[in-house]
Amino acid sequence: MLDGLSLDQIRTFIAAADAGSFSAAARRLNRAQSVVSQTIAGLEAQLRVALFDRTGRYPLLTEQGRQVLIDARSIAAGIDHLKARAKGMAGGVEPELSIVVDVMFPMPVLTRCAAAVREAFPTTPLRIHVEVLGGVAQEVLDRSCGLGVMGSLAVETPELVSERLIGVRMVMVAAAGHPLAHYAGPVPTAELARHTQLVLTDRSDLSKDRQFGVFSPHVWRLADLGAKHEFLLAGLGWGGMPLHRVERDLAEGTLVRIEPEDQPPEGVVVPIAATYRADSPPGPAGRWLIDQLRSTTAMCPSHLS
Repeated sequence: MLDGLSLDQIRTFIAAADAGSFSAAARRLNRAQSVVSQTIAGLEAQLRVALFDRTGRYPLLTEQGRQVLIDARSIAAGIDHLKARAKGMAGGVEPELSIVVDVMFPMPVLTRCAAAVREAFPTTPLRIHVEVLGGVAQEVLDRSCGLGVMGSLAVETPELVSERLIGVRMVMVAAAGHPLAHYAGPVPTAELARHTQLVLTDRSDLSKDRQFGVFSPHVWRLADLGAKHEFLLAGLGWGGMPLHRVERDLAEGTLVRIEPEDQPPEGVVVPIAATYRADSPPGPAGRWLIDQLRSTTAMCPSHLS
């Protein structure tokens, strides 16, 4: 009966396959060789498959044994994973780390921190959403995600606690062939208003219909920063972008910085903060990630502050 298979049988089989003999497996498991032999014989009887060829000096895996070994390793690894996750959960580690990240946040920083989380908490899977504006706060408020990495939001959210991580420098840009790209000096607001401005739109209700840095009555709204980037490169409008996202374009001359007269020439810094509900503070993995984000962003180049 296959229902009678035990984890001990599986681990003994793996040990014998790895050690190359029943006697070596017995030493590795600190058991008598006869116990190892009996355990594997019992496993073969239940599976109705010969796992080892015993005709030579040392037992050799049969073809069926090699196939079973693949499944045996998978089962043993799954059990180890289950035990490690249960141990972490018993110690307060989150069963899943759900994060929603502002699209303005530098993704190379996030990927480095995600890799570090995987090393520190290998049994805690990540679930990452990317949102804009109020979408980050909305997902945390709705408990869709336990932790947010959010840009500044001009709305009251007293339910949320914020911890500053970094400042992202925003610059206004246009394609090299756009009329604003050839304007000398600070651009008057009246001139900006003559051209289509590309802006990100909020999919949440938190900041719906609010205007953030809008200078022109001619507005195209996009819900994706990558799409906005492509529209800017195509000369379909002008607009603000995180400096770290357009550095190459500026260096290559495909995009050109423009300076609105009412903004500092170095651009505007948008604060980015870790945020979570006051009644649901992060667990050990979330707390560790916040500290990792803070320490990693502290080493970022000057356009992030």
